[in-house]
Amino acid sequence: MSFGLLACLVLGLTQLAHAQSPGHGYHYPRAGYQVHAIPAQRHVIVAPGGSRYFYSRGIWYAPRGPNFVVVHAPIGLYVPVLPPFYTSIWFGPTRYYVADDTYYVWRDSAHAYQVVDPPEQTSGSSASVNNDVFMYPKNGQSSDQQAKDRYECHSWARDETQFDPTQPGGGVADDQNASKRSDYRRAMSACLDARGYSVK
Repeated sequence: MSFGLLACLVLGLTQLAHAQSPGHGYHYPRAGYQVHAIPAQRHVIVAPGGSRYFYSRGIWYAPRGPNFVVVHAPIGLYVPVLPPFYTSIWFGPTRYYVADDTYYVWRDSAHAYQVVDPPEQTSGSSASVNNDVFMYPKNGQSSDQQAKDRYECHSWARDETQFDPTQPGGGVADDQNASKRSDYRRAMSACLDARGYSVK
């Protein structure tokens, strides 16, 4: 094998190194990694200045000549669905959704999730982590269908258990939090399982 070919292989393997999202075992390509084609299931996001980005399962792409390059999520842009794997963090009254070191916040006015800066740690402030229900689409459901199913199952589980994980403390008394959270997770899992998902 020639030195040039070996160098190309090493460079390719280096670019293929993936960053792991803590706790989920899901891997994202590093910023700067180039691809010839992007996934068919994607969303086109247009920035205020006209720049186009492509968003697919938590990965952001930007055009680069005839190819596409993975980029950091642009602050301020909106996406219609969250990545399939994320961690939710309460920081004060605000719930953040974190995937691949990118922070998203739900905006009712836009009915979408906005990419935001990480919350600043100040004296007396604290963050709490909520491990969400993770689901795998056994029937090849699209990202949009997954988001729809997750939301509808969340709404059903919330109504059934009177526990809402999008609210501080679940919206229940402190002495009910643990039991209600467990009830909510069982209801959510049952709903998603019935719709063709493997739930963890």
